[in-house]
Amino acid sequence: MALPVLRSSDTVSRWDPLREFEDLRSGLDEWLQSAFSGVAAWSPLADVSETADAYVVAVDLPGVKREDVTVELVGTTLAITGELKEREQTGWFRSRTRRRGRFEYRTALPHEVDADRIEANLNDGVLTVRIPKSEAIKPRRIKITGK
Repeated sequence: MALPVLRSSDTVSRWDPLREFEDLRSGLDEWLQSAFSGVAAWSPLADVSETADAYVVAVDLPGVKREDVTVELVGTTLAITGELKEREQTGWFRSRTRRRGRFEYRTALPHEVDADRIEANLNDGVLTVRIPKSEAIKPRRIKITGK
């Protein structure tokens, strides 16, 4: 038996169950952070990729100034912390969904990285951190000798 389908050209008000879960997860993350650290922090979206010679971490930080971000390598953990400062607003808020305040992103890296050559670049709201692999783990071609 087929069920009736509600059809509408209004895509703005369409219910999205995945968004509901994302909103719930985000709210729980903020609540847990504030409950255990005393300061509410959020985690920015990020991609981690691997090339032949490095690991690349791209973190979305729109509106964050370079001086408000800290990038640290603690052991094998890359820690990106900072603050998205509140901008002065006028008028009444009808809706407020933009993130603000302290943020933190952490990811574990393999042991075989060259910590002295890590580079970080903030451009167009994306922080790109390039972590070179150590020379010891890069593939090497071995010359074969003999007859």
